[in-house]
Amino acid sequence: MDGEERGLATMLVHAGERPIEGAVVTPIFQSATYLQGDAATYGDVVYLRLNNSPQQVALGAKLAAIEGAEAALPLASGMAAISTALLSVLSAGDHVLVQRNVYGGTATLLAQDLPRLGITHTAVDAAAPDTWAEALRPNTRAIYVESVSNPLLDVPDLPAVVRFARERGLVSFIDNTFQSPAGFRPVPFGFDLVLHSATKFLNGHSDLVAGVIAGSRERVDAARHLANHLGGSLDPHACFLLDRGLKTLTLRLARQTDTAMRIAMLLAEHPKVRRVRYPGLPADPNHERARAVFDHFGAMLAFELDSGEAAARFLARVTVPVHAVSLGGVESLVVQPARSTHLGMAPEARAALGISDALVRVSVGVEDPDDLLADFARALEAV
Repeated sequence: MDGEERGLATMLVHAGERPIEGAVVTPIFQSATYLQGDAATYGDVVYLRLNNSPQQVALGAKLAAIEGAEAALPLASGMAAISTALLSVLSAGDHVLVQRNVYGGTATLLAQDLPRLGITHTAVDAAAPDTWAEALRPNTRAIYVESVSNPLLDVPDLPAVVRFARERGLVSFIDNTFQSPAGFRPVPFGFDLVLHSATKFLNGHSDLVAGVIAGSRERVDAARHLANHLGGSLDPHACFLLDRGLKTLTLRLARQTDTAMRIAMLLAEHPKVRRVRYPGLPADPNHERARAVFDHFGAMLAFELDSGEAAARFLARVTVPVHAVSLGGVESLVVQPARSTHLGMAPEARAALGISDALVRVSVGVEDPDDLLADFARALEAV
């Protein structure tokens, strides 16, 4: 594509494509190494681990275009993107402010792994910006949030995060996995680095694991330099699959978000459901923040039943959704976070965050909405 700004759906299809030998889609470059020309630096040597193969470059160009960013780097997993991005900014002795109740893998990285490298963090209420200053330390370098938190669907005060970071010279990170660029583009909004588990909505087909870092060219190049030595490169076939999955992102999410709202409304009115977490519901505590910033309310929701046993019975009785971890695919997925995504956390820590055994998280797929609604209603009656 030329330099003209295009709509997201157009960029998803065409940006970054390399019509080699007349191929309409970028073919799979199943090669680890390439003929060496006049390389001025080590980074000029084309090699798969160096994240500069033709397929990685093409995919990165598409990801940068849809993010409204100068550059983007696809990596081998969402956690590869998160850990690489953080380590490209933070050093021994640094401190970071982190939204309370982030994804379990991120929470474990921050609580158990980064402290071994001399990097510490403080959890903050991302919806209460008046409390952040008191958590600052002289060595605070960054602030880290999720556009929509996993699994309770909390939405931070995102404009305040950007202002707070700029006023204090902090690097702002945001994990935008739950929203995707179809719902929110953090880089034009003012965030420094946006992260994704591309395994989820970006790919949308539950058949690969990948991650993305996007932002300014300077910051992405710093992350790329570290990634080249950590070795978390994305293989050619996964690049091809992710490129393919991206092309239907807006189509998938249009169906998924519409169905998610209908399911949330059903759950909100059901007598066996204690509470529903979905930013699209007017009664949800995150509704106003989400409505002010996002283009849609997302395809993720969570709800709480009377007990962990009731939640387990619900999962055993639904027939359309699949009981499995992950999210963002064309198939609906249901899990108990306390027994899956957040199982590695101590029960007391989960309880302190509001993640009870009775909580069920739902990733809404593209199935017939009426089939999903009927299935949820039947399962709830049997709980």
